[in-house]
Amino acid sequence: MIKVAIIGAENVGKSTLMNALIGNRVSEVEALPGTTKGVIRRRFGKLKIPKGMKNPLGGADEFVMIDTAGLFDPRMELRGKVLSEEKFGRIIDEITSADIVIHMIDATVGLHRGMEKLHHLLKFRYGKPIIVVINKVDLVPEERVEELRRLIKKRLEQDAIPLSLVTYEGFNDLLKAIAYYAQYV
Repeated sequence: MIKVAIIGAENVGKSTLMNALIGNRVSEVEALPGTTKGVIRRRFGKLKIPKGMKNPLGGADEFVMIDTAGLFDPRMELRGKVLSEEKFGRIIDEITSADIVIHMIDATVGLHRGMEKLHHLLKFRYGKPIIVVINKVDLVPEERVEELRRLIKKRLEQDAIPLSLVTYEGFNDLLKAIAYYAQYV
C-alpha cells in the first residue's frame, strides 16, 4: 500500500484535489479556510504503472490518499486557525509516514514560508518524494504562473505542475507524477 499525503496552507484546494482523485465527495469543501480540521484518509484503489516505467509492483498497487488540514494561514506566518499543538503534531506524524507528498501552492497567494520550511524538512530530513502543484491557475494570468514556477524552481529546487481543479488542466500530469514516484516506493 502506498500512502500519498496532500499538504498545503489553508484553502489551497487540498480537499478539492482529494475529491477529484477519489472521484467522489469524501472531503468537505468550503470557501472558508480551515474546513478540514484533521486528517481524512481514503483508499484510492489501484493505479496502473505505465509500461515504460519500472514495474516492481506488477503494474499496479493500492493507494491511500490523505487529505490534511491547512497547516498555515495562507496570508500570514501563523499555524492554521483550527489546529491545536496536538492536532498539528498528529498531522505532521501522518505526513512523515506517507510515501509520497503532494505540496499544493495557491496561485493567487504564492509560496508560503512555513510550507517552504516544511517542504525542505520532508525532502532532506525524511527523504520524501514531493510533487509540487500550483493550484488555481485558472484564476491568475499565465505570467503569474510562470513567475511562480521560476520562484519554486529557485527556492524548492524542483519543477511545479500547474493545476486547475475547475478546468482539470494539469490533472493528468499529476497522475503521471504519482505513478512515477510510486515505482520507487
